[in-house]
Amino acid sequence: MNHKQRVMTLDEFTIQELRNYPGATGQLSGLLRDIGLAAKRVNVEVNKAGIADILGEAGTTNVQGESVKKLDVFANDQFIASLQSSIYCCGLASEENENFIAFNDEHSKKSKYVVLIDPLDGSSNIDVNVSIGTIFSVYRRLSPEGEECNLEDFLQPGTQQIAAGYIIYGSSTMMVYATRRSVQGFTLDPSIGEFCLSHPNLKCPPESDIFSVNVGYYHLYEKNIRDSIDHFMARDENDRIYRHRFVGCMVAEIHRTLIQGGIFMYPAFGKYKSGRLRLCYECNPMSFLMEKAGGVAMANGRQRLLELKPAQLHQRVPIFIGSKNMMETWKDIVNKN
Repeated sequence: MNHKQRVMTLDEFTIQELRNYPGATGQLSGLLRDIGLAAKRVNVEVNKAGIADILGEAGTTNVQGESVKKLDVFANDQFIASLQSSIYCCGLASEENENFIAFNDEHSKKSKYVVLIDPLDGSSNIDVNVSIGTIFSVYRRLSPEGEECNLEDFLQPGTQQIAAGYIIYGSSTMMVYATRRSVQGFTLDPSIGEFCLSHPNLKCPPESDIFSVNVGYYHLYEKNIRDSIDHFMARDENDRIYRHRFVGCMVAEIHRTLIQGGIFMYPAFGKYKSGRLRLCYECNPMSFLMEKAGGVAMANGRQRLLELKPAQLHQRVPIFIGSKNMMETWKDIVNKN
């Protein structure tokens, strides 16, 4: 390692990007820095979760009817507070809240962007110390600047995203985000308390030997989905064996897929006939990021996920996402019948 090599922080990187695009207003850069600040606050609590009174249930359920963990509540409060005190965001929609929140101070109403967020993805892993994360996406508002944002600002198809990304709280804490130009990865350096550029211009490998799906629900999946799983569970024509992984946290699944390649599937099944993961808070941002990294994201064998127009904030969808070549193989299998 070259110890003389200078590391660029998230703040420095976003400022440099501003210099490269003289017409930019700086609002998106400021917004990404605000998200990074909230993530650092959440990271502190995640790291001391074992000794602090923030593990376990909070005694309530979220709008999805799922039990809420104490750390979920903390993370949600941190991102709301950070973005509400910002001058770069006019409103926020969170997976934990039934309705969106419009920020009604004069600075916020003049800002250009709305944010959708899953404050703490994979919260069922909290008590067993497995990776969890935050997912976010940014849209240019449709409502007039100077007024409060409205519901239509948040119900845009994923193709309209300006930026999207995630923070993974694992063995190291990383913030990975995509704009329409590139995907960049930053690792939190605890010695200085800053996200530092560690994975510039990320690209998802087009091929891999990893597939990820909850095989516990195998018999509840439709036949064409089972056929695709059977393909990846068997040796292929080149006598290759695929490796199965499933973490139970979308952030961890997508992070591994982005770095190592692979395919992640979360089909519809059983009582989740429309899928289980949320279009606005999870699937759209991850699909945007994966496409910008050279991957593919589908809602089914023929429908590009980012082209779906959300009908409601908490809409659920199936998702199939990953390396380009593996996704082409998957599409060929599921479209046979």
